[in-house]
Amino acid sequence: MDYTLNIRGQLMSLNEPQVMGILNVTPDSFYASSRVQTEKDVAERAYQIVNEGGSIIDIGACSTRPDSIPVSEEEEMARLRMALSVVRRELPEAVVSVDTFRPDVARMAVEELGADIINDVGAPATTHHSPPTTTMLRMVSRLRVPYILMSSVPTLRDTLLFFAEQVQRLRDMGHNDVILDPGFGFGKTLEQNYALMAELEKLQVMELPILVGISRKSMIYKFLGITPDDALNGTTTLHAVALMKGASILRVHDVKEAVEVGRMMEELGCIASRG
Repeated sequence: MDYTLNIRGQLMSLNEPQVMGILNVTPDSFYASSRVQTEKDVAERAYQIVNEGGSIIDIGACSTRPDSIPVSEEEEMARLRMALSVVRRELPEAVVSVDTFRPDVARMAVEELGADIINDVGAPATTHHSPPTTTMLRMVSRLRVPYILMSSVPTLRDTLLFFAEQVQRLRDMGHNDVILDPGFGFGKTLEQNYALMAELEKLQVMELPILVGISRKSMIYKFLGITPDDALNGTTTLHAVALMKGASILRVHDVKEAVEVGRMMEELGCIASRG
């Protein structure tokens, strides 16, 4: 099965691995080097993502790191208006994803500022099963943009059940452009994260594209006894594993390195067929 995303009426192919570069307009994201605050910083980071081979820019304005306190909806909107306006002005053709768990923020980002994808990670500091609200599902179905559905349940079995239920809800609303994110680092112990990665290929039974976001996360730096600043090597290792097991999109801080591992895995014929 050849996966595609409908981006402004054009089909974006996922036959080759896609790299989604993280652009955080937050002062408190867990990886300090990913934070940008000014219009100049936003523009520089957006150009960096594209110039290093990233095909999607993922903008987040409300930290979802463990123990974070979410900013108000108004503050999240203000940050996104600034960042999205800059990206659209500087790179009007770029594919832009917005990282939010709030339906009204999703609406604003798409209708006012032309966001292409909604990346819903659920409420910050999620440590338990947290399905998307009916309001969010109805919103993305109305907006008709690709939707990244994340699971915060701990096991493969529960993840498959969660995805099956939520995807059916979306299809009942007439929405089919769905990307699955198994939610590494959300509601899982370190051991559960690795158990899920070991069986990641089994998510292909859903016949939907898979996004993996493990860049510099605690499952790497805590396991290795290092800091997020030193976690690039571990991140690259797991990116290679994820591609072998069928991931279509890597959500990353380090775009150049992720693009390189994708190219090398393709050359070696190590990337799993999708679908």
